Amino acid sequence: MVGHHMNRRNILLGAAGGGVAMLAASWLPAGPARAAEMEIFEDDRILGSAEAPITIIEYSSLTCPHCASFHAGALPQIKKTWIADGRARLVYRHFPLDASALRAAAVANCIEGPRYFGFLDLLFKSQKRWAKSDDPLKALGQIARLAGLTQEKFEACANDEAEMDRILLQRQDGTQTYDVQSTPTLIVNGQKVDRAPTFEYLEKVFKEIVPDS
Repeated sequence: MVGHHMNRRNILLGAAGGGVAMLAASWLPAGPARAAEMEIFEDDRILGSAEAPITIIEYSSLTCPHCASFHAGALPQIKKTWIADGRARLVYRHFPLDASALRAAAVANCIEGPRYFGFLDLLFKSQKRWAKSDDPLKALGQIARLAGLTQEKFEACANDEAEMDRILLQRQDGTQTYDVQSTPTLIVNGQKVDRAPTFEYLEKVFKEIVPDS
């Protein structure tokens, strides 16, 4: 975990005025964990039943187009079927790739309860509008107000350095534990799926875990 403060400072370089600075990994990846070793953290945001036989950990960056495609395509189908009927649960973890994604993640984490996943969907649906804006932070603030955050609350969340440190530690843990290198990466019961998978592909993976489904 050494160096995460420096990583945060690096990722925020250029954030003012809409610039983007890429975060380079400064740690060595470890091998993927077995299903029995999957750890759920107290602050994880989870959609679905705790009793579900399938746990999907998603590592995504809010500015990643492939992540937006996954949230527009395969994920809604997974929610309607596997998550809705209790066979799977989704654990969402931020893996910011740039300054805008890091600040957006900090803002998202200010949203409590079931509205959290709705706000993620809104950010991904409007990604081109805010992430590609000349002033991403201002555009992000407009979306946050639609989600019920006041301007004061938004500014506090977007500049919460302690929260950004936690997010970067989460990113580092993903790299160390599951060898996450790109987004979106899914960890399905310990098995890494490091591409933007189709619903059909994921159903095959799920049915190998729960053959009678």
